[in-house]
Amino acid sequence: MTGDVAVLGAGMHPWGKWGRSFVEYGAAAARAALADAGLDWRQVGSIVGADTVRGGYPGYVAGATFARALGWQGARVTSVYAACASGAQAVYSARAQILAGLADVVLVVGADAAPKGFFRPAGGDRPDDPDWLRFRVLGATNPTYFGLYARRRMAVHGDTLEDFAQVKVKNAALGALNPNARYRKRVTAEDVAASPVVADPLRLLDICATSDGGAALVLSSMEFARRQGVDRPVRIRAVSTVTPHYPNTVLDLPDIATDSAAAAECATEPFRASIARAAYEEAGTGPEDLSVAEVYDLSTALELQWYEDLGLCGAGEGAKLLRDGVTAPGGRIPVNVSGGLASFGEAVPAQAIAQICEVTWQLRGHAGDRQVAAARVGITANQGLFGHGSAVIAVR
Repeated sequence: MTGDVAVLGAGMHPWGKWGRSFVEYGAAAARAALADAGLDWRQVGSIVGADTVRGGYPGYVAGATFARALGWQGARVTSVYAACASGAQAVYSARAQILAGLADVVLVVGADAAPKGFFRPAGGDRPDDPDWLRFRVLGATNPTYFGLYARRRMAVHGDTLEDFAQVKVKNAALGALNPNARYRKRVTAEDVAASPVVADPLRLLDICATSDGGAALVLSSMEFARRQGVDRPVRIRAVSTVTPHYPNTVLDLPDIATDSAAAAECATEPFRASIARAAYEEAGTGPEDLSVAEVYDLSTALELQWYEDLGLCGAGEGAKLLRDGVTAPGGRIPVNVSGGLASFGEAVPAQAIAQICEVTWQLRGHAGDRQVAAARVGITANQGLFGHGSAVIAVR
């Protein structure tokens, strides 16, 4: 049995602040993905929804919600919540169903209608919840964490404010070419430096916004793809959903207090690096094989960290990789050619799916002015709160 599943369709609802229900965004993305696949909704045997915790749906019933919006037709349904890793977990579930023979075609959908401003924990007192603790006890909002991480890179690796600004400059230029991006305006390093300080040393243009948006994929067995006359589809070859190792001595969202290394030897790699390694091992590939990468740039400094965690360079070498143009269009491994979260903002359940949409279009050669020449292998990477790994490798 092959471990590959085919990506027959990819679709998105543009990101923005539209003021409507997440269901509308997800249904629009689903219809776009079905049209891209050349399939009718009634041909879908299963639907997997990446859940939102907002929008007045306390049961987080995204899978059934999208099925209802598209029209009840009896498909199996699954709902997945894993914070920012929800999309990858949804793809993981869909692939498992296909490989188990439970469905030939699975629709994966994620969408969100995000609040204005930055995210905060759900209401109520939960003293055993590390996300609640960092907000309520330490006052460590997401931007505070981003700022702390940026300061750590500056102290440990010598990164500069100019390095962080160049990440935004690169991603904004690519987002300007993407019709699905919320922010489609090029910026300069001077624009970044002139924007207000949010969490020192990071400024407003260093940090991603919260957004509304949706993304969807139509996945199928390889045999179904052949029956549809698709001989060389983009194929998902690996999905990494690993959790951290004990002890973790590197500060990581949402854990501010780290595990003690007094009782055990430190893990050989940080959490994000383990996410990528698991994906590489499953796919039988490595960073040297990549053509393109979509990573989780919640802040400009965190994109530089992902370069290292993906194995594109050694520890502390991320800024040099950026300065040398390696991660820019025309470089050895372009990163965030979609424009990244810098250009989209966070629509939490949709963003990992949106990353796969971009990689799919790149591997097909359908990315227009953003196209990476001869793209053959792509990786997506992000992480969800509470230890949810998220990385997908697609090939063609």
